[in-house]
Amino acid sequence: MVFDPLSIGVGSLALETIKTAAQEESGGTLAKWLNKDIGKAAKQVIFRASGQYVRNYEKRHGNLKVTCIRMDEPMRLDEIYTAVQLLDRSDLRYFKSMNSLEDLYRESGKRGFRFEDSCKQQGITVANDEQYLMVLGGPGVGKSTFLRKVGLEALKGKEGDYQPSCIPVFLALQRFNSSDVSVKSLIIKEFETCGFPEPEAFTNAHLKQGKLLVLLDGLDEVPPEQLDHAIHQIQDFVDSHDNNRFIASCRVAAYKGGFPRFKDVAMAAFENDQIKDFVHKWFRSIKDREADTAKQCWELMNRPEYASVKELAQTPLLLTLLCAVYDKSLDFPKNRASLYGEALDVLLKEWAAEKRIKRDPIYRELSIELERELLAGIAANSFLKNQLFFSKRGVTNRIKTFLVSNLNAPQHLNSEKVLEAIEIQQGILVERGRDGDPIYSFSHLTFQEYLTAQYIVDNHHIKWLVSNHLTDERWREVFLLVAGLMPGRRGADSLLLLMERQIRTLLDDSESDKPCQLVQWAEQATQGFARESKTTAKRVAAIYIIFALARALHLTRTRTLDLDLDLDRALARTLALDRALDRDLDRALDLDRALARALNRALALDLDRALDLSLDLSRTLGQLKILYVANFRLLIRKLEDLKPRISNQNNSSDTRLQFINSILRYFCETLQISPDLLRLSHAEIITLSHYFYANELMIQCKNSAIRVSPKTWSEIEERIVTIGDRKNK
Repeated sequence: MVFDPLSIGVGSLALETIKTAAQEESGGTLAKWLNKDIGKAAKQVIFRASGQYVRNYEKRHGNLKVTCIRMDEPMRLDEIYTAVQLLDRSDLRYFKSMNSLEDLYRESGKRGFRFEDSCKQQGITVANDEQYLMVLGGPGVGKSTFLRKVGLEALKGKEGDYQPSCIPVFLALQRFNSSDVSVKSLIIKEFETCGFPEPEAFTNAHLKQGKLLVLLDGLDEVPPEQLDHAIHQIQDFVDSHDNNRFIASCRVAAYKGGFPRFKDVAMAAFENDQIKDFVHKWFRSIKDREADTAKQCWELMNRPEYASVKELAQTPLLLTLLCAVYDKSLDFPKNRASLYGEALDVLLKEWAAEKRIKRDPIYRELSIELERELLAGIAANSFLKNQLFFSKRGVTNRIKTFLVSNLNAPQHLNSEKVLEAIEIQQGILVERGRDGDPIYSFSHLTFQEYLTAQYIVDNHHIKWLVSNHLTDERWREVFLLVAGLMPGRRGADSLLLLMERQIRTLLDDSESDKPCQLVQWAEQATQGFARESKTTAKRVAAIYIIFALARALHLTRTRTLDLDLDLDRALARTLALDRALDRDLDRALDLDRALARALNRALALDLDRALDLSLDLSRTLGQLKILYVANFRLLIRKLEDLKPRISNQNNSSDTRLQFINSILRYFCETLQISPDLLRLSHAEIITLSHYFYANELMIQCKNSAIRVSPKTWSEIEERIVTIGDRKNK
């Protein structure tokens, strides 16, 4: 009989252990068995059982398939596994106030709740170093997968990454469903099933010689009535066989200690390198490699508009969902609300069912629908207050108020118990710190935004949202999700019309008339060309040109950093709107933008270079056919006439200023715009920046919606960036 290398490795270790036990106990059960089946026959029995043990382990624990996230077929764990990092349990929680945590989040500039560089180590390194290890983390972070992978590495012997020579035994602790169950009986059953001789004596021999790696998965999955029994069983077993190695896992919120020998560590969220590695392993087929699917998926995740999608990818379970979704259509849905809703459902109900967790009695009375409504209220209340963190007292009061105010909600439930169940079973609310009263947040900002949007739609607060938060970028994702959640035959029409009406007021409420005059100029300057591209996009492109000239003009005046930044932001928002309206025109403007940026730099440094760039920019603008009013041939002649003046003038600041002003004056004359319109104040730039941001957001809301009336959108689009915005107030 031919045995595979893993069977030989496990068999050799098992046979050596049996022989040692037989020598130490000459009259023992194993010694009698060896005397009965001497030599080759005994070796074949052990190797055959070892082969079955390896196959059983690989079949039960060597594959990854989570049916609740669209996985049609299992994947081999060795092929998809991404190395995890572990950190000290204490690094999961900050000893700071809520205000301090809010400040840390905003200073970090990231969509995540880890603000400091914790000391992280590779998971397999920690497993090698620690004899007793308790791995903690929230639902779906990969605790069970890590334990299974360590077991696979142990089966590989010297060829694996797990260094101690041990036979791994994986025990799902949910099997502790009665007081008759013991750790030892479960281990014996594992060996007996595979045909090892004298399984009880076989188990005792390996335990005595410290040759077992006992993987105790899911302490939180032990039925509540058996938890004390299970903990005592494990404690006694570890104490009795303390020369073996043990790795246990538990959800962090459910862990109450009780394992003094164990080093407590926590699963770290996936970082960029791990997410990228997982994506490339998921799309590893020949077809995917030929199409470069992994690269395309990774690049899509890294686009700014998908920041909230990538945030979910920090959790392995939800990253698996994202890859499965992308696998179906080679894209993420434009309506991201459906994706986030599915991700939330995975944690709310399907993951618990997949893991066969005995539901907390609370969940027998608090339906998923009621819980969603409860969480939506908590999310919206805190988001409205600009809070990502909230106290335990505050959230339990919200739960209590919700239960009391809803006739169909179970009135007798304890609000603290409800919070504890949500934290342990689903991990949607997570304890982040302690400052006297424990401090909580949602596990992902994405969930808080999604639930806030759900609350706004369910409670008909669309008008309030638009009136109060249209230009607040913190609410951007909420707007997009509201658009995707709006039901009915007309879908997001009412949202878009409200947004358009509010956008008009941004110009109306401006103390200066310049923003309105600039929009009016753009409307008039772009009329007359045949429609090679959308007229609306041309209007926006025309205003971008004015912003670029205003930036150049700013160089000739006393410079202030704030005004620099405001102009840069206005330019960026104008570009975003133009890109949303017409990507073809946006690509055509690439050279124009590059020349405008270069001209800004050259005007301050090199007049020869500035003049050359001005000529290039004039030629490019003429080719784009955006501005019907402009005679760029005449502009080019005027600029060329300036060349002799460069060599004849000195380098004094006055002569440089006169030369720059000549260039800008010629541009203004060609564009038929008053130079005064280029001299924008801080307030005027902010007004225009908000105006373009709100228009671009409205377009993205249209793209995110499930349904929009073609007639409604056609009428709105025609009015974008027109003076009609003001006239039709």
